[in-house]
Amino acid sequence: MKTTQDAKKVFRECGTCSQTFGHLLNREFGHPKETEERALDPLAGGIMNTGHQCGMLWGTAMAIGAESFRRHNDPDRAIAVAVTATQHIVESFVKRTNTVNCREITGYDLSSVLGLVKFGLKTMLTGMDNSLCFNLAEQWAPEAVQAATEGLADEQIDLTQKPFSCASEVAKKMGANEEEMVMVAGFAGGLGLSGNACGALGAAIWMKTLAWCKDNPGKTPPFLINPSAKKIIKAFKDETDDEMICSKICGKGFKTIEEHSEFIRNGGCEKIINILTQP
Repeated sequence: MKTTQDAKKVFRECGTCSQTFGHLLNREFGHPKETEERALDPLAGGIMNTGHQCGMLWGTAMAIGAESFRRHNDPDRAIAVAVTATQHIVESFVKRTNTVNCREITGYDLSSVLGLVKFGLKTMLTGMDNSLCFNLAEQWAPEAVQAATEGLADEQIDLTQKPFSCASEVAKKMGANEEEMVMVAGFAGGLGLSGNACGALGAAIWMKTLAWCKDNPGKTPPFLINPSAKKIIKAFKDETDDEMICSKICGKGFKTIEEHSEFIRNGGCEKIINILTQP
């Protein structure tokens, strides 16, 4: 295993918290995936700076999915392990920060110009390397690796039925291969079934950005000015009456992959999934 003591250095190079943690965890497992990591950029700031789950979580979840795919020949087991392992990292992150949400961590509304300016000024005053996000990255990186490792090693998963992840279903309908479907599996149910901002939405944005990254090797995908991502978010919000929280949209939470699978199998969120995957 490689160390995670250079989290701040990696953060400077990657530019976003989401790409940083996708890279840190992929590197830790010995399989960096540069294109897929770059595609995580729009999930920074809690999905396009909307303040929901911290991008560090989205990046870590994607890397967990990638590692789960490598460890399991059966894609169904890989999906189930990715979801349950993501539960481990959400728990670890909340233990460190008491929240999953970017806005609550930073204290600023980064979706507004004023909020961005205030946050930028604070970062300038403290210095980038001493900023709140850089310090959090340094503190949580080894904990994230530990939680991911423990989650991936969990052998207690007993598959009594085919597991479904709303995020994987979105990826599949957008042309993903089996590996990409597993990579986003942990996004399910608002990241590790935690009921926060919609994981299917996160998967759709990642898939759309991944396609852009494949067409533009080595280039940084657009972030705040990202027409494709904004189009997806608008269509999503039009359907949900501006609601982004999974548990509110579904009218329930999910404690296990079985509960989530049954919900999706019975048509739960089918309309949203279809809207997210429109060309």
